[in-house]
Amino acid sequence: MRILISSHAFLPSLGGIETTTDALARAFQRRGHDVTVVTRTPADGADDLPYRVLRRPGAGELLAAVRDCDVFLHNNISLRAAWPLLIHRRRFVVAHQTRLRQPGGGLSLADRGKRLALRCARSIAISRAVATDLPLPAAIVPNPYRDDVFRRLGDGPRPIDLAFVGRLVSDKGVALLLTALGRLKAHGLTPRLRLIGAGPEEAALRRQVDALGLAAQVEFAGPRRGAELAALLNECRILVVPSLWAEPFGIVAVEGIACGCAVVGSAAGGLPVAIGPCGITVANGNWGELAERLEEMLRQPERLAPLLAAAPAHLARHTADAVAAG
Repeated sequence: MRILISSHAFLPSLGGIETTTDALARAFQRRGHDVTVVTRTPADGADDLPYRVLRRPGAGELLAAVRDCDVFLHNNISLRAAWPLLIHRRRFVVAHQTRLRQPGGGLSLADRGKRLALRCARSIAISRAVATDLPLPAAIVPNPYRDDVFRRLGDGPRPIDLAFVGRLVSDKGVALLLTALGRLKAHGLTPRLRLIGAGPEEAALRRQVDALGLAAQVEFAGPRRGAELAALLNECRILVVPSLWAEPFGIVAVEGIACGCAVVGSAAGGLPVAIGPCGITVANGNWGELAERLEEMLRQPERLAPLLAAAPAHLARHTADAVAAG
């Protein structure tokens, strides 16, 4: 089967949609399908991916790609990419990575147009939190992770107590995590924290680290991906996902679990589904509760064992091949 995947954001950009699109494309290719990804993200060099990538195609090139496919899969619906379906009728599938509405809950004109277009598509939602907000029924298929990359690399020491992976933006809750770390220091605990990522809030976060006297504990590791990210996570014991907003899913939690981390994450949205039985959740935005749960896990490391033991069964639902089959 010829599968065309639309992903507005894609590698080499860093993010959940980018990595899940790559994982799915590779899995479809392994299953014998002919895969092409179409994206607005430019390359930073020659593509070394095992499938074809069309970057910023012109109208004629996009029209030809849709004409030549059997299924057009959108990883988040894009009206800008969907218009050739008005000319070439093909099976249209949309994998919804987030809610089709504005952050405040309202519907923009584009949101309304996308909701109307869904009448012509089969919808998939990455979590029930996303599915319940859609105007039409959706099958629930969770996001995949690169199980050939994110895995335990042995039973070596894990010198880093806490890790965060993601963009350094306010919604991801890194400032909240640093505030909780300050509370832990006041209680006599000085865990090491590795921040993996980059973003516009980095300068402000560095100032907060200095103000709280945490410079000796906090490492700014910069953006990493693939095998390099997996190696860094294999040195960590607990992955913290302290998002302030309701994450639709949270593939970073699955990647951390695969690398042998227990997870502490926010309770709203689809993140608890990604964490499953391999971690615990705290109320979004509650730094006090976050500090309390982290203190319990750091003072009683035996609590991590049952969370880590649950990982194989949980991860089996999120392998790229399992999700591609779904």
